[in-house]
Amino acid sequence: MRVMTFNLRFANPADGPNHWDYRKELVVEVILTHAPDLLATQEGTVPQLEYLAAHLPGYQPLIAHREVDVTCQYPTIFYRPGTVIAGESDEFWLSLTPREHRSLSWDSAFPRMVTFGLFQEQGRDLKFLFLDTHLDHVSREARLQGSRMIREYFFGLGRPLILAGDFNEPPDEAVHRELTGAGSPLVDSWRVLHAPGDDPATQHQFDGRPRGSRIDWILVSPPFQVTGAWILYDHKDGRYPSDHFPYLIEVTY
Repeated sequence: MRVMTFNLRFANPADGPNHWDYRKELVVEVILTHAPDLLATQEGTVPQLEYLAAHLPGYQPLIAHREVDVTCQYPTIFYRPGTVIAGESDEFWLSLTPREHRSLSWDSAFPRMVTFGLFQEQGRDLKFLFLDTHLDHVSREARLQGSRMIREYFFGLGRPLILAGDFNEPPDEAVHRELTGAGSPLVDSWRVLHAPGDDPATQHQFDGRPRGSRIDWILVSPPFQVTGAWILYDHKDGRYPSDHFPYLIEVTY
């Protein structure tokens, strides 16, 4: 099974020649080329998500549970019904009032959310939860508290987990320790196959030159075993699909 996380970069007019309108076809091409069974996107606005839903044949967005608001940037799951079966789904805001629409706490710059669904592969018995989130880029406290909410809600459910997203922190800092440290069933899929310190950045400035840290992760619990992990540097005619490199893994169980 192949799983991808992909920060799309919201449709920002200030991006000029890198605006969504000039990248959207390449985004679709990259996704279809690598063909993840489960895709976690971040920063998508409603028009962006509608474009992907219309132009990704064989994929469905997991949004039946969602209160759609055109002012929001949503972490959103897409899945391939031909390879995985989607069950119940939900989402909540990473705040002190998680069921209050667009709520935010701990000096978060934006409302932040975790969205999730229950899945199983076609022809397999295992049911597992796939989670997609985007933690705040400004407030360290909001990132830590958001990761604690995820840990407290999901770790006790007794389901295998795959957690993907943009965590806006390097590995080994507070969020990573919270989600993969003592008592956690989760491991960092990149670290399964690469030594600590081999952590290439997953951001750039639309120029393909990595900057910052590895902030886009996919974390997995047993029984998933990571057999491949790739940061994707796909580009075309000097254009990149986003200011983040997508991250793709392959798991067996």
